[in-house]
Amino acid sequence: MLRDAVSNILRFHNYLQMRIDARVRDYPLMQGPVQMTTILIAYVIFSLYIGPRLMANRKAFRLNTAMVIYNLGMVLLNAYIVYEFLMSGWATTFTWRCDLIDTSDSPQALRMVRVAWLFYFSKYIELLDTVFFVLRKKQSQITFLHVFHHSFMPWSWWWGVTLTPAGGMGSFHAMVNATVHVIMYSYYGLSAAGPRFQKYLWWKKYITAIQLTQFVLVSIHISQYYFIEKCDYQVPLWIHLIWMYGMFFFLLFSNFWIQAYVKGKRLPNTQDKSKQNGSTSEPITVVANGKHMENGNGHHHTNGKILLGKVKEI
Repeated sequence: MLRDAVSNILRFHNYLQMRIDARVRDYPLMQGPVQMTTILIAYVIFSLYIGPRLMANRKAFRLNTAMVIYNLGMVLLNAYIVYEFLMSGWATTFTWRCDLIDTSDSPQALRMVRVAWLFYFSKYIELLDTVFFVLRKKQSQITFLHVFHHSFMPWSWWWGVTLTPAGGMGSFHAMVNATVHVIMYSYYGLSAAGPRFQKYLWWKKYITAIQLTQFVLVSIHISQYYFIEKCDYQVPLWIHLIWMYGMFFFLLFSNFWIQAYVKGKRLPNTQDKSKQNGSTSEPITVVANGKHMENGNGHHHTNGKILLGKVKEI
């Protein structure tokens, strides 16, 4: 039985390698699922076991400068991703309705392939969010949901980039998400830069509204598929998954908005956490990628980690 299981796994692996889109086959981390899965498993083990044990008897690092550089780098990277998505179709030839997957080797299709891969690769860079938590001994922020999201996002995106790198209407949510990250990491960069920048952070509440708008836009756009008379999108499964993602997180964070801003409830001990991190500003809870997390500078970076009936720092 074990031999049959191994044989089936190898057969499936070989099948996947044959299905990898030739246009993306030579990109890093695209040669098969083993390499990227190994990296993500190592990330989970480091986040939950190795990292906390290494830091157990060590003083927490102060990483404000590193976090400013990191956040600025993420702003620039995501801005470039947005620009490339626009230039590879969304601001040039796409109709914003039933835009099919481009299987050609045209310059525009190859440009879309490159930016789709870059968006996928950026999810590995975002793993540094957790590394900052570990080095700053913020282990309470590294919940199961936080680790699950950061590992599942690049894992799931590997399949999309592998099979449909020039994804047509299926790439819209990635462009919107990268746009949100530009705003989000701008906030975190300013907040990590010190108290002198706090006067520029009055707009923290509106970031959550921007996140909710993200899910609305993604859900409305992808919902067109169900109403257009004829749309021959090649992989309807992506459509269904994107729609479910957008609706699910819209409901989650609508609940958060009501609890935090309508009913006026605040996250517990936020002022103490701000002081501990050398910041006098209030933490912020926003949404990006469906994630809810503290950004490592005493402010909250949303990664969708909201428990039902309760908002929990992660």
